[in-house]
Amino acid sequence: MELIAIDLDGTLLNSQNTISKENIDAIKIAQQKGTEVVIATGRAEFDVRNVLEKTGLNTWVIGANGATIHEPNGTLFHSVPIEEQDAVEILKWLDKEHFYYEVFSDSAILTPQNGRELLQIEMDRIQSANPNEDVKKLREALEKQFSQTGFYHVESYQDILDAGSPIYNVLAFSFEQEKLDKGWGTFEDYPNLTLVSSALHNFELEHKHASKGLALEKLANHLGHSIERTAAIGDSPNDLSMIAKAGHSAAMANGRTAVKEASNFVTKSNDDHGVAHAIHHWLT
Repeated sequence: MELIAIDLDGTLLNSQNTISKENIDAIKIAQQKGTEVVIATGRAEFDVRNVLEKTGLNTWVIGANGATIHEPNGTLFHSVPIEEQDAVEILKWLDKEHFYYEVFSDSAILTPQNGRELLQIEMDRIQSANPNEDVKKLREALEKQFSQTGFYHVESYQDILDAGSPIYNVLAFSFEQEKLDKGWGTFEDYPNLTLVSSALHNFELEHKHASKGLALEKLANHLGHSIERTAAIGDSPNDLSMIAKAGHSAAMANGRTAVKEASNFVTKSNDDHGVAHAIHHWLT
């Protein structure tokens, strides 16, 4: 195998948001054998570096669902920001609909000052409608969302637009399925946007030429690697584009059904070192 692309959340990261020694060792073995490894995630590159900091791993990073590609030394190799007018329409709509959202730029994750309050209101509404609702999983999803690094809070979406920084990815998060469905219905036909989901409670928007699959293909070409000798591992719908591009693919046992159906085989779960299992499968 010449190149292996690995998703982060739900794939390389276990349910405790850590990377197991087994997975770290498997990646290092692949690198020692001459296989290039790339982390391909919806997260921002600077957040990925923070996750990898204590692992000793150094890789290429496809970030923001393919809107950015960074070299192992952190240099930006390629980027596809959202068009300015599309960014204006997205943020205005999310603000009007009282969504919690995150905007991924070069050096920060920009989010509204009242974001946590909006999500707490949603949780209170869910509990009021159904007093028996177990909100433990909802709180865990919230903690995972806020575990990222690089947050910068703004008073208004206009502050984001006025800054003039490139916008690579906009993530909208809600516990209310009706709101998510409305967002999906609003943006799925936008001609200049890619719409994906990386978890149960979100949808994400990038430029139409930004996806994990397109970024993986571009990186493989740059490195002189065959896409047929490239592998991809993932668990969520935002991984489908790279699974479709790669010559080899594996879905996590904890992954969504659509990802399992699209992949060559199903590896073990993220709590059972599924990445290591897939890597050893391909290397041997």
